[in-house]
Amino acid sequence: MYFTDRGIEELQSRRGDQDISFEWLAGRLQEFVDLHPDFEVPVERLATWLARLDDEDD
Repeated sequence: MYFTDRGIEELQSRRGDQDISFEWLAGRLQEFVDLHPDFEVPVERLATWLARLDDEDD
């Protein structure tokens, strides 16, 4: 198990029954980067990966 799995599991257990919008998620990611600028690159990579999941070229 990776260390990040614990955070993902906590997110799922606390918020797994909620419906959220991508607008809400984008806002939380922007807020997180504002508070933790050192994480700008990983958050950008995650957001780009999520945005391109259905692209056949990737």
